[in-house]
Amino acid sequence: MITLDDAIQSVKNLLISWENLFSLPESGDELKAKLAVLNNPQVIIAIIMGVLLIWNVRSKIRESVEESKAFRTLEAPDFPPIEPLENFDWKSTEPPKFRPFKPKYHLTMALETLVPSELIPMDKTFKERLEYRRSLLLEHHDTVIAVNNDTDLRVCAAVSELYTFLLGTYLPGRYPTMFKLHRVNYPSGKTVMLQNLVTEELWPVKLAKEAPTIRALETLIRTVDEDFLILLPEQDDEETAAAGELEEEVAANPREEGGETKYILEAFATGYPAGFDPRKKLGNCLARIHEPVPGYPERLEKSMDRFFDKLEVGKYVKRVNWGITTDAELFSAFGNKVHSSEGEILEAIEPEDLNIDKTFLRCERQTIHRLPSSQALVFGFHTYLYPLQDIKDEGLGEALAQAIDGLKEGSTPEIHLYKRGPVWEKAVKAFLTS
Repeated sequence: MITLDDAIQSVKNLLISWENLFSLPESGDELKAKLAVLNNPQVIIAIIMGVLLIWNVRSKIRESVEESKAFRTLEAPDFPPIEPLENFDWKSTEPPKFRPFKPKYHLTMALETLVPSELIPMDKTFKERLEYRRSLLLEHHDTVIAVNNDTDLRVCAAVSELYTFLLGTYLPGRYPTMFKLHRVNYPSGKTVMLQNLVTEELWPVKLAKEAPTIRALETLIRTVDEDFLILLPEQDDEETAAAGELEEEVAANPREEGGETKYILEAFATGYPAGFDPRKKLGNCLARIHEPVPGYPERLEKSMDRFFDKLEVGKYVKRVNWGITTDAELFSAFGNKVHSSEGEILEAIEPEDLNIDKTFLRCERQTIHRLPSSQALVFGFHTYLYPLQDIKDEGLGEALAQAIDGLKEGSTPEIHLYKRGPVWEKAVKAFLTS
């Protein structure tokens, strides 16, 4: 079978021959020779065939280009359209600088509208972070990914929906310089694969029916520097049994009349847990997940349950939180160096003992949206670590020191202890204001 590349090469060879044939003769004898060739019927037929070949190759090239454009992404009509960044250069893109601290800390949802195209940010740390996430997958597999019940069809449907949207639509649609789709022919049929142009890895954009749900979460950890929590509405035993019997009801709208639905963490792919073991959160509702957060039951629980219950498909929101960490890694599931609680014995760091190279302003850019088919809620987290030296160099040392004092002066003074303020406050403020 002649390929398009073979045909193009044939045309190139033909054009070279024609160039020699139709070039101006340098002598009378050369002119007679060329006229004799052109009088040959076989040559005329060859020229006609060559013209047809060129026309056919040009048509195939045009069709190939049109097909490539049409096949940049999988169609996802139920999701918002994604605006592409055609010439995006991840290698030269600096991470965004979030400075969300304020003079007084008030415990609020502080949600802002998010443009759907900006769901997942990319920057020059992408490749390095993916290597780190792969190492976490090897060393802490069951801590960074988990499924509460892999026989629950609702969970399988939700994970699969998120997976296919990200790999088939969002990533190649938003970042065409980093991700590309391919149609691959296998004996079992055609399969669409996503190529990560940074790592050269290929992943199917749809899960095989027999593939365990955990495989999709593994691929997400390896493919994007973003953490995901997937929540579904709480069900009683009768509803769970019905869901198991009727797969077509998996995508039914879960929201009920007469009160807010409680949402349960059913699956996660999270490489950067901030001071908690995600496995202990699995299967819990929002209130239980946020149990250690002071002021949550009184100030946030009802409003969060109400908001999540009424969040519509197509509406994306975001928020950013902050804290100070000393000697804490991006992956901080064990040996909590991010949070503390009442009664815990804490030792303050003296200014001369502060390791400034390991002290960071840690910010999480959090996003929330609802999947259109499964109706699952997806929490996205992108974690940034900013060296305190950078904050000081920007002239924001005094502002951050004031915000640290403000942890004790806002609506929930206990948040100062929760963020381990007694450990690092004295030393960090001394550095920032020196």
